[in-house]
Amino acid sequence: MNYVIIGNSTAAVGCIEGIRKVDTKGNITVISDEPHHTYGRPLISYMLLGKTDEEHMKYRPDDFYEKNNVKTILGKKAVKIDKESKSVEIDDGSVVEYDKLLVATGSRPFVPPMAGLDSVEKVFNFMTLDDAHSLEKAIDSDCKVLVIGAGLIGLKCVEGIVDKVKSVQVVDLANRILPSILDEKGSALVQSFLEKEKGIEFTLNDSVAEFKNNTATLKSGKTINFDVLVVAVGVRPNTELISEIGGDVQRGIVVTSKSETSLEDIYAAGDCTVSHNIATDEDQIIAILPNAYLQGEAAGVNMAGGDKSFDNPVPMNAIGFFDYHIITAGAYVGDTYVAGDGQNYKCLFTSDGVLKGFIVIGDVAKAGIYTALVRNKTPLSEVDFELIKDNPQLMAMAKSYRDEKLGGTL
Repeated sequence: MNYVIIGNSTAAVGCIEGIRKVDTKGNITVISDEPHHTYGRPLISYMLLGKTDEEHMKYRPDDFYEKNNVKTILGKKAVKIDKESKSVEIDDGSVVEYDKLLVATGSRPFVPPMAGLDSVEKVFNFMTLDDAHSLEKAIDSDCKVLVIGAGLIGLKCVEGIVDKVKSVQVVDLANRILPSILDEKGSALVQSFLEKEKGIEFTLNDSVAEFKNNTATLKSGKTINFDVLVVAVGVRPNTELISEIGGDVQRGIVVTSKSETSLEDIYAAGDCTVSHNIATDEDQIIAILPNAYLQGEAAGVNMAGGDKSFDNPVPMNAIGFFDYHIITAGAYVGDTYVAGDGQNYKCLFTSDGVLKGFIVIGDVAKAGIYTALVRNKTPLSEVDFELIKDNPQLMAMAKSYRDEKLGGTL
């Protein structure tokens, strides 16, 4: 059996390990346009910050490919799938044949049209290891950096560079930072922390009207002078390989719980796919590492003839900025329970007798219990929710739940 995987990140690793659980002998080939050993993308800000290095960023050990009998074609881009001949064409003209194929192509930066952007000499994205290295070479202690985008990518970039440069300004069209994962109170708390602790200046509810060399004129009329520009507005899923051959794409590649696409013997996983969010009962792209790995693992098992489903994806984020931690999960709908003391913040969302989602900032100890409640749709009648609101702990779970999850050890 010839297995081919396009991509070399989290979903690809999950697929390799899924295949090897069922088939220890089949041929596996990984094709990736990045030249690097598989690494954790979220760690690129910590590399700039000096908290890690490339060796410790590796998502699997050096011998991972060898141990799993994987052939790698790195630094080469897959440009076309021929579903009739069951082959993948690479940008150097070579062709790789497959019996089963996984598309784990991830996403790419979205750069909106901005007048005069081509007049800016030093423009960077912040998604890959190479992006981080290129940005690091361009900055110094006298450098003024402008970041367009106050979402996760933009702020992780800020974290990585703020102590290496003279100043950082962040501009975003939204009315708050991290709008995709935080409510207004949570956003205000994190923004205040970043402003006070690191001197970061935010300009919100505004956008760039025009660039002229190293000056950005905003629609409000404000001007910002800078030396380096980072565009971190958002991402777009890499779906073209599937859409070009008639596969079902609805913003992302549509897959089943077994990671199957609409095309025979072709699977997909990770940030390029649409998942069914069990918290909202809606299909959407859930671009998080656990989702990518579990989708990839399900794909690998099924590609090798096994049977595995990943049918409970839910949005989750566990991040931090300068050791100020944030954990979120699920949907922000229903009744709310809010608690906070100016540094720590918690908002729990309940509806239909279950915990739908939550935001926890600061003290995030044991927040994983909230995640388990959301993912498992545990009826709140089975737990001591009044206790869990303030003090999440397993002893607040019903004995039947503890027996099932922990084998009766508590």
